[in-house]
Amino acid sequence: MSEPVDVMRKRLHMRSIRRGIKEMDLILMGFSKAHLAQLDGAQLAVYDRMLNENDHDLYQWVSGQSDEPPEYSALMDMIREGAVGITKPTA
Repeated sequence: MSEPVDVMRKRLHMRSIRRGIKEMDLILMGFSKAHLAQLDGAQLAVYDRMLNENDHDLYQWVSGQSDEPPEYSALMDMIREGAVGITKPTA
C-alpha cells in the first residue's frame, strides 16, 4: 500500500525541520513551507531520497561547495533560491 500524498508531505516536512545540523534545519524548513504543497508525487519521491543524504553533503550542495548528484539538481536549484542569507550574504 502506498502512502497518501498528504501524509507523505507531513512526514517530509517533519524530516525537513529536524535535521542533524542547524543550517539544514533552517534551509529545509524554509523550502518545505514554501514548496512541499506544490511538489508532485515524483518530486516528493526524489525529495524523500534526498533527505536520506548526509547533512554535510546537503549543505555543500546547497552552498555550491560541491556538485549534487544529477537526480537532485532541480530540487537543489529550488532550495538554493530560498537559502540566500543562510549560505551566503544577501545581495
